[in-house]
Amino acid sequence: MKNKSYIGISFIVLIFGIWAVPKIVAKFQKSDLVEIGPVPSFKLTDQNEKTITDKDYLGKVCVVEFFFSTCPTICPIMNQNMLKLQKEFYGNPEFGIASITINPEYDTPKVLKAHAEELGVKHYNWHFLTGDQDYIFNLAKKGFNLYAGENKTAAGGFEHSGLFALVDKEGKIRCRKDEHGNPILYYDGLEEEGITAIKEDIKKLLDE
Repeated sequence: MKNKSYIGISFIVLIFGIWAVPKIVAKFQKSDLVEIGPVPSFKLTDQNEKTITDKDYLGKVCVVEFFFSTCPTICPIMNQNMLKLQKEFYGNPEFGIASITINPEYDTPKVLKAHAEELGVKHYNWHFLTGDQDYIFNLAKKGFNLYAGENKTAAGGFEHSGLFALVDKEGKIRCRKDEHGNPILYYDGLEEEGITAIKEDIKKLLDE
């Protein structure tokens, strides 16, 4: 009887192993998202006056935006869409957001902390980052290839992209392809279609 029991248990273990292995392998396979290149290195200060670098996001899937707290045009929309991502991935330690101000002279850590509280930011990996203005402009334009600049004639005095950058756990910028097979590079942070797409692709990267 004991031998039969051992045989039965062994058979169950074998069947479970055959069923489970493909799922485990699939979870850690690379998705079909394109690798654009490495995220630029950076060192900034967050709303809690803590130094945050690109290395702090390694091991996490991260969404990056450039904004400023007094922006009267697209930033409120971008922030609300980031809140949707927070809600979708709340409590997941492998997800993070980097909101980098392009008006650091005004957006001090104290100002950014109040701004985050007003928005309802709860995810512990959502950092509102500030630093030297020229450094941040260079990071945006040359590092991420996302436009950001000062323009006294623009509403709020600054101009910037409304796009979100998606970064994988290894610190590489990733994206999906469009209907023609071309990389989209970045995700629309203003339209629902872009938010739906980035949600789907965050999930893919979390499973890698």
